[in-house]
Parts: sequence; C-alpha cells; structure tokens
Amino acid sequence: MSQQYYYNDDEAGFDYFHNPSWRIFRIMSEFVEGFTFLANITKSITFFGSARLPENSPYYLLAYTLSKKLAENGYTIVTGGGPGIMQAGNHGAFDANGKSVGINIQLPMEQRSNPYVKQGISLHYFFSRKVMLDFSAEAYVFFPGGYGTLDEFFELVTLVQTGKMSREVPIIMMGTDFWGPLASWMEDTMLKNLNTISPEDLSLWTLTDDIDEVFNLITQQVNKQEATRVAQKGTTAKSPDDKLRQATQPMTGSEQ
Repeated sequence: MSQQYYYNDDEAGFDYFHNPSWRIFRIMSEFVEGFTFLANITKSITFFGSARLPENSPYYLLAYTLSKKLAENGYTIVTGGGPGIMQAGNHGAFDANGKSVGINIQLPMEQRSNPYVKQGISLHYFFSRKVMLDFSAEAYVFFPGGYGTLDEFFELVTLVQTGKMSREVPIIMMGTDFWGPLASWMEDTMLKNLNTISPEDLSLWTLTDDIDEVFNLITQQVNKQEATRVAQKGTTAKSPDDKLRQATQPMTGSEQ
C-alpha cells in the first residue's frame, strides 16, 4: 500500500522529513540561508583536507601555520568546520585573532563544529554545503584527504576548466608526497595516454610544500581579482550578488 501524505499540518500523517515537496522547500531555504551567511564574508581562503588527521600530523601543522599567516594578513579562513585539517585551518586563524569561519554538515557519526570556529553555519544537505564552500573564497588550498577532499578538488578544477570560475582563482595542492602521484597520473594517463584533458588543464592548480610560495601566490592573485572588480564595479569586495551570479552562470568553456 502506498504511503499517504497530508498537507494540513494538523494531520498526524504529515511526514515533514520524507515528503518530497517539503524537501524541496528545505533545499531552497538552505541555499537562501547559505548565501545570506556568505554575504558578509570577504577576502576569504577555503581550506580542504581530511577530518581524520590528528593534531600531531605534519599536515595539521602545515595547515595551521599557513592559516595563521594568512589571517595575520587580513584573510578570512573558511573550512568545513569539522576536525582534522579543517580544525587546523580554523585553529591558525583563531590564534591570529583573525576571522575563522566554518560551514559544517550534519553527519550522523562525524561532524561537529571544532572549537576554533568563530562564525559558523550547519547545513543538512551535502550538495548545498559544497556550493557554499565552492563559491565562498578567492583561493582554495587542498591538504591531504579522502574521497570528500578529492571530490571537492575535481569539482573546483572542473568549474575553472569550464569557465564557471575565473582562472585568476588559485587552486593549491599542498603536500607533494600526497598529491604528486595524482598529478603525475593526470599528466601521464589523462593527458598523454588518453587525451581526456588539454595541456593547459594541468596549469589549473599549483603543487607545492612551500608556505611562502602559497602566501605569495594567493596575495598576487587576490590583488588581481580585486583590481578587476575595482575596474568593473568600483569596489574590491565580492557582493552577495557576485557570489550568486558566479554560482549560477553558464559555462564558457568546453566540458572534458
């Protein structure tokens, strides 16, 4: 027998959690809430990486040190708000007395907001959280991680490749021991063997271990982005409309 839904909330049979129509409204409200949250976040750098890496991991220290340096120079640090590398990013910004932001996800077994998040939001749907993380920043730094980190990395390079995001936005792979084999595979297998990407697609990201190199690259590219916005709109900061427009604009490149 098919399950019956009732749209009068006085009816005991109305299922708020599983009714498809109700879910659509919840999704819409989450996007409104997310972009409203992003409205006042400016000059931001998003950190991605594993939730499983402990505080004594060298990558935690790397993320902490870079985050602290960026925050000391006026950048807002945005993470997924959870433990591991996300905590390291928020930790560095917190200790620098900078802006530390977390965009969390409600997972049954894992995520709670780490103690170094000063300004946070917790979302229900993975896809709405990904959109907020993908369009929240002027640069993106990827530390070693699992499937989620790889998913975010390939989504962002695809957004740049297809023209949904500017090539002025740095995408940085931090940790040559971890990312080097993947970079080699992309070049050898995807480009040389199968020709599923173009040579210029290998320039969409920067692979390094050098914190100073990352800081200088971010500063250079963010200055370019701000100069472009000043020329076009007379302001250095992204407006909420700019972020929403970027998230919804059509592709200008070709899909690979």
